[in-house]
Order: sequence, then C-alpha cells, then structure tokens
Amino acid sequence: MSRAKDFAKSLIILSFGTILPKLSHIITLPIVTGGLTQDEYGTYDLVTTLVSLFLPLVTLQIQSAAFRFLINDREDEEKVKTIISTILAYCVITSIIALVALYFCLFKLSNTVRSVICFYFFVDIIFRVVQQVARGFSMNKTYSVSSILESILNMLLVILFIGCHNLGMIGVLLAITFSEIIACGLTIMKGKILVYFSFRNISMKTLKSMVMYSWPMVPNSLSSWVLKFSDRMVLSFFMGVSANAVYAVANKLPGILSMVMSSFTMAWQENASVSVNDDDVREYYSLMFDVVYRFMAGTLAVLIAVTPILFSVLINGEYKDAYIHISILYMAVYFDCIKAYLGGIYVAKMKTTSIGITTLIAAGINLVIDLALVTSIGIFAASLSTLISCMFLALYRMYDIQKIQKIDFDIPKFFLIICCLTMMCIFNSINIVLLNIANIIIAILFTYAINRELIKQITYKFLKKT
Repeated sequence: MSRAKDFAKSLIILSFGTILPKLSHIITLPIVTGGLTQDEYGTYDLVTTLVSLFLPLVTLQIQSAAFRFLINDREDEEKVKTIISTILAYCVITSIIALVALYFCLFKLSNTVRSVICFYFFVDIIFRVVQQVARGFSMNKTYSVSSILESILNMLLVILFIGCHNLGMIGVLLAITFSEIIACGLTIMKGKILVYFSFRNISMKTLKSMVMYSWPMVPNSLSSWVLKFSDRMVLSFFMGVSANAVYAVANKLPGILSMVMSSFTMAWQENASVSVNDDDVREYYSLMFDVVYRFMAGTLAVLIAVTPILFSVLINGEYKDAYIHISILYMAVYFDCIKAYLGGIYVAKMKTTSIGITTLIAAGINLVIDLALVTSIGIFAASLSTLISCMFLALYRMYDIQKIQKIDFDIPKFFLIICCLTMMCIFNSINIVLLNIANIIIAILFTYAINRELIKQITYKFLKKT
C-alpha cells in the first residue's frame, strides 16, 4: 500500500474516533448549558481544562513515547513488553502520588467533588496512555471504537444525570468518568495490553530513554495549555467564572475545525514518521502541506457560513454574548491547524525540543496580551491573544521548520486564502441576513475553487466504485 493510501486509510479510521466523539459533546451542549448555571458551567470547564495541564505534569508526556517507540519496535515482542510494562507502572505510581496531593489542594471544594475530580483525572490518564499504546500498534480501529464508545456512553449518561436527575456539575463529571472507564477497559481487552505487562519487564533504562524523548514535550504541553487555556484562568480571576463560561461557549464552534484537524494530526504523525527517510520526503511534505491548508480553509469557510444557524440551534440564549468572539477564534484555530501539521514533522524528526521552544514563545505572547488587556477590553483580550499567538506560532514554525526539513510553501496563495477567510469572518461578526447569505455563496465558490482537484478525485473514485 502506498504511503498516501496508508495515510488516507488511517485518517478515515481516526476521523471516526475523533470527530464523532466531539460531535457528541456538541449535541449535549444544549443540555449542559441549560442544566448548569453559568457559575457551574464555568467551574466545570475549568476542571476539564485542568486535565490538559495535569496529565503532562504527572506523566512527563511518556504516553507520546509509547506511540513513537512502539512504531519502531512493535515487531520485537520482548521490547514491546518492556515498553508497555514500564509505561503502565510509571503512570499508575506517579498518578496515585499526584492525585493524593491534588485532593488536599482542592480543599475549598466538598469532599465528594474532590473525590470525583481526582478519580476522573486518574481514569483519564490511564485511558490516554492505553490509547497511545493502541496507536503505537497501528490499532487505529481499536482507538476509534473506544473513543466512539466513550462518547456515546457520555452522551447517554449526560442525558440521564442532567436531563433526568438534574445532578449538576457532579453529574457531568460522573458521566465522563464512567464512560472513560468502560472505553478504557475495551481498549485494554482489544489491544491485549495486559498480556504484555510483567513486573520483571519494568526497566529503568527503558524508562530513562523514553523520558529523555518525552520530557521536552512537557514544556510544549504546558505552553499549549497556557496558549489555549490561560485565557480562561485570567478571565475567571479578573471577571469571574461567568465570563469564562461565555468564552468557553464561544470556543465550541471553532472547536469543530479543531476536531477535524485532530484526526488528521494523529494520522499525519504516524505517516510522517514512517516516511521520514524517503528520498522524496521534501516533495511529499510540501504536497501534504498544500493539501492540508487548502482543505482546512474550505472546511472553515463552510463552517463560517453556517455559524448563524448552528449558534441559534446549539447555544442557549443566555450565552448570546459569545457570538462576537467566534469569528476571531475561527482564524486562531485555522493557524493552529497549520502549526499542528508542522508539529507532525518535528515529531517525525524527533525534534521535540523545537516543539517546546516554539510553543513556549507563543504561550508567553498569549499570557502577556491577556494580562495587559483583560481589564480594558474584557473577554476580547482572550480571543485576540489566542489569535495573535496562534498566528505567530504558525508563521514562526513555517520559518523554523526549514532548519530541519526543507518544505516548499506557496506564500502568495496562502495569504490570499487567509484574506478571504478574514473577510468571511467580518461578515459573520456583523450578522445580518444579507451578509450571511453572501457568506454561504462565497463558501461554496471558495471551497470549490481551492479544492477543485481534490473534489474531482474524490468524485471520480466514488462514481467509479458505484
């Protein structure tokens, strides 16, 4: 199978495991926003946000090493046993120690809430680790099935706990926890992961090698956390959790593009790593970049066009102030997609330090803008800082990546597409019927124009099979 077909197959499988679960969160959004007060929703959002901060601190991002090391050694059963045994032992021990400390740090919350949060964090850490092990085995179907199962169960439990029994924030956290437990169990059984676990295979030497690879990803993850979520912490501190709730809701629709890109990123990391030593790697990486940014631009154009409809259907009227921020965040997410693609090349080249440095700079920019402007322009400080930092990170990586891998960028076309998307975002922010109709027409023409060849190829293959 060619690398392009192999990539396409992985992308399709992983898309089901990333897009469908996040769509379930959008489906349950009216229930959650309607069943929780703004303060409860703001607090819940902060709790789930802390997971992305807590996981890399506890695990030193060793789950990333599980994926990368297993790609190289998955044919050697003894090495596989050593990798899996070492990672699971390390994550369980460090998680228990960290969660005991976390329990006492959350002293302002009730014992019940603290216990639920700590249990949720532990389950989430183990679930993410075993999913990365499955990806390291190229068991993308298992990864996707477990993610879909988790999302379906979460959706049903949210309806039960919030819609039927009105359990509030505790109900939402319990829904996430129980659904992840079952999905984690499925991943372990389907991947036969425990078969590879043995205490005698735990190796400090292997642990040291994996940590040496993964620890530079910790500053990157923390910087990514600052880049994506420091806005919410700053808003909560200066303006209260209700302002954070508005900003969190504003991120929901731009998050649709993020979830499309997340499935691509996972497939791309594997594909880029496998083809990193090919003779035509420069041409291949350049072609893939061209395809990615045009496809994401077309997806975003369609999303912008239907935003007025989606917002009125999915978002509770209490959060109408979130609408004006969506267009700014759309452009931020688009630049985030560009940097994610380039990040896959850093992973393939095992240049994890470069990932951390570039993200750290962007995170610093984001935080400085937040703190400087939040008291004067409020929530706009969060959305604008996210846009500026994401734009900087994407453009800087386009420059920096040339030091380790030459890639050919069509800069004029790239900026022309950005200008068109910016115009659509402005029309969307004004939100009058005439401009909304104009956006729909522009989206159709724009998407076809920049993805004409891709659309023709997909249509031809579909008709041929039919």
